[in-house]
Parts: sequence; C-alpha cells; structure tokens
Amino acid sequence: MKSLYRRYRPLSLADVVGQEQVTKPLIAALKQGKISHAYLLIGPRGCGKTSVARILAHEVNGFKYELEDNYVDIIEIDGASNRGIDNIRELREKVAIAPTTGKYKVYIIDEVHMLTKEAFNALLKTLEEPPAHAIFIMATTDAYKVPVTITSRAQTYTFSLCDSDTMFNYLKNVATKEKIAITDGALRLIVKRGGGSFRDSLSLLDQISTLSDKEIDEALVTKALGLPEDAKIHTLLEDYLQGDVAQIAADLKDLLCSGIKPETLAEELISTIMSAPSPNLIPLLAKLPDVKAPFADAKLLIAFTESLAVAVKPAPSPIAKSTLQPKTVAPETKSKEALISDIKPVTPKETPIATEPAPEPISPEPAAPTPEPISPKSAAPAPEVKPSIPTSNETNVSSFSWEQYISDVQELNDAVYSQLIKAKHELIAGTLHLYPAKKIVKAILSRDNNKRILIEATKGLVKITIHEIDETPVNENKDETLTNLSDIMGGEVINDGGESPF
Repeated sequence: MKSLYRRYRPLSLADVVGQEQVTKPLIAALKQGKISHAYLLIGPRGCGKTSVARILAHEVNGFKYELEDNYVDIIEIDGASNRGIDNIRELREKVAIAPTTGKYKVYIIDEVHMLTKEAFNALLKTLEEPPAHAIFIMATTDAYKVPVTITSRAQTYTFSLCDSDTMFNYLKNVATKEKIAITDGALRLIVKRGGGSFRDSLSLLDQISTLSDKEIDEALVTKALGLPEDAKIHTLLEDYLQGDVAQIAADLKDLLCSGIKPETLAEELISTIMSAPSPNLIPLLAKLPDVKAPFADAKLLIAFTESLAVAVKPAPSPIAKSTLQPKTVAPETKSKEALISDIKPVTPKETPIATEPAPEPISPEPAAPTPEPISPKSAAPAPEVKPSIPTSNETNVSSFSWEQYISDVQELNDAVYSQLIKAKHELIAGTLHLYPAKKIVKAILSRDNNKRILIEATKGLVKITIHEIDETPVNENKDETLTNLSDIMGGEVINDGGESPF
C-alpha cells in the first residue's frame, strides 16, 4: 500500500492546496498559451515544488498525469547526484533532439542549487539560446545558491509553508477519507510538528494511524512523537523567568529522562517562545539554536544558565531616570566605578556633600558665629557644626528599608530579585553588604546589567558591596563531568559543589 503522502499527491494544479500564489498565475498562463522556456520554483521542503513541476511538465504537453507514468519527453534530473559539468554537457547534447510524442521536451532539475559552478555556466549557455521545444523547470530550497545569471533567465515562483488552519482542515479531510479516528487536539499536534510541510504532516499522520484501533488522542500522539507536554514547557519557562536554577535543572532532568531528545526540547522551546515573544526570554531564544550534538544535553543546560545571567528588563524610561536623579547623590562617575569593581565602604570623606545646604533652613542666625570654631579655644561649638554631615547621612540610612529595596528590585527585574533574596544582607555605615550563598548567585548579581539594577534600586540612599560566598559548601567534591564538557565546548558551567543538575 502506498504511503499517505504519495496517495494524496495532487494530480493537477487545481488540486494543489495552500499555494494559490503559484497555481493561479500558472493556470492563467496555460490557458493563454504563454509558456516560458524556464521556470524556477523556490520554497522550503515538502511544500509541493516537485509535484507542481511534474504537473506543469504534463500540462504543457497535454499529458494526463499519473504518479507511475513515464513519458520519454519528461526527464527528471537530481541536481545533487548529477551536479557536474559532464552531466550538463550530456543534457545540452540531448536537448537539441526534438520531442517524441509531446510538443515540448521538459527537463525537471530538482535541487538545482547543488550544481557546480562549471555546471551552472554550461547550463547558462542553453538557457540563453534554448531550442523552441525545450522547457526547463528547476526547483530549489536554497535560492541564494543559484547564480543570478540563472534566476534572471527564468520565471520565478515562490512557495511557502502551509498555515496551521489550512493544514488542519486538509489533514482532517484525509483522516475522514481514510477512516482514521483521531481527535482535533491530536491533529493540532501533528500540524504543529509537521511545521507547515504537507509531506511531513501526512507522513506523521500515516505513522500515528497505526498506533491504535481506538480513537487517537493528544496524549498518545505526544508519547509517540517524543514531544514534551505543553504544561511542562510552560513550567520550565516560568522557572527560568523566576531565575530558579535548581528547579530549571530538575525540570530538564525530568524531561530528558522521559526520553525527549535535547534537540526536540530546544525546538519546542523555540516554538513556544516565538508564539509569544517576551524581552526576558530573548537571551534564552538566542542560545537554543546551538543545542545540537555532541553533548546536546549539556548545551541545553548551559543555554539556560548563561542566558539567565543576562536576562534583564529594558532600561527605565528617561522620565523614570529623572525622578531618581535628585535622590542619587553620588556622582555618576562613582556609579560607573561601582559597576567595574566592588564598591568601597563609605567613609565620612566619601559621604555625598549634596545635602550641605541643609543647615541654612534649620537656623539662619547661627551663621554669624561660624568663624569661632577657627580659634583653638572654641572647642565647645565644634560638635554643633560637625554633626551636619553625619546627620544627613544617618537620615538617608535610616530611611533605607530592605523590604522596600527588594520590592523596588523586583519592580525593575524579576530575575535579579529572585537571586537577591537568596543572599544574606547587612547594613553598615551607609553600605549594604550582600553575602551570596552560592557562586551562581554571586555571578548573576555581579553582571554589569544586573548590578546596575541593584544600584538604581537603592535610590542613592546606600552603596552596595557584593562579597564572595560566606561559607564553603558542604559537599566539596566537584562534578568534573560538566566541567570537562564545558572545556570541550568552550563554554562555562558554574558548579557550586552541590549536586549535579543531571
């Protein structure tokens, strides 16, 4: 018995589904007798290029198209296996021979982009001065590899992948004709996995139809195709947005141990993110295409951990920055230094002087006696002058609230917040000291973009120092597996000495 994709191959241009931008102009041209000597069909695999080429070759000659027919005037050439100049020279010699039964001798060259440079040059000579009875129909998935000298001498038609609704209706019609009992949810999964390719989608339906005599549901298709459940994909992305590295590792282990390939999981993650793009998911999206053999599972974990460290929200708008500016008493140069290295503890000399005018509104009258402290004898008034700066500093520090601070960080970025609350803190002399318990937390908080968020959230009330981890992990035995994989792949895997994520 023939496979579904062969049984349901279109036999006329009118039967072709989802490629109206190609079939309508061709049908109109055939009715008007406007036949070109060269056609170039461009598009992704499985969208109908070869089928349309064969149909066109038959219809220009008035032949009835059957899948198993064999007309001597229709010659199919595989560009991948007949790509040399000798093959094209042989074609040029035979093209001069008149057709036997039809009006035209039609050459279908599939995967034409595989021809060598010399073969293209030889083909170009024939396309420049073709015999009146010769037609060339070329098909390719990689149009950019076809020389402009070839494309400029052919009528070009671009195919596209089929949209999901059209494919769903098409597959449902096929399932009804074939008496395949399958739910709409299961069909939707096949449509999604088929990726808009008719050949791939029909092959998947053919494969699934043999699994059960009863109605085929979504769970059966998910298991048969080795696909992760949508709920688990969304849970994994939720944990990523929360910055929970331990839970991400657990989710990945669960999915991979269930038999799902890392490459398949990466494809499903890409598809899910693309369906609803989010700024905080873009760093992960940029890493996922690299998940491939060898060590695909390790690369998947690295994609999550490395992208997590840079997953930040867009910078605050100019209006938001202006509202923070009056409270940011430290000069901007100090902030840049803070981003480069750990911020030094604040000393009285480093205390911002921006609040120096404060004594004037408190008491304008004592301004006259201020010269008295110059005299060594005036020791008593000195304490009244000196507290002016420390009092301002103490006021700033006393108005700092850890609860409000972490709330402000969460408002700026959820991922940074989720790591900040894992660190111990201590406020000493106007400096907020952070003590991360793990290296991964220290690494994430110390990234330039993330540290900038931590500083902005202080609103200039305190400065920040991020210390090394404050305690040695209980298990000091390092997992050398991921480290070795990292060295091979040229990446970095941070292992704090705890359990291996896998």
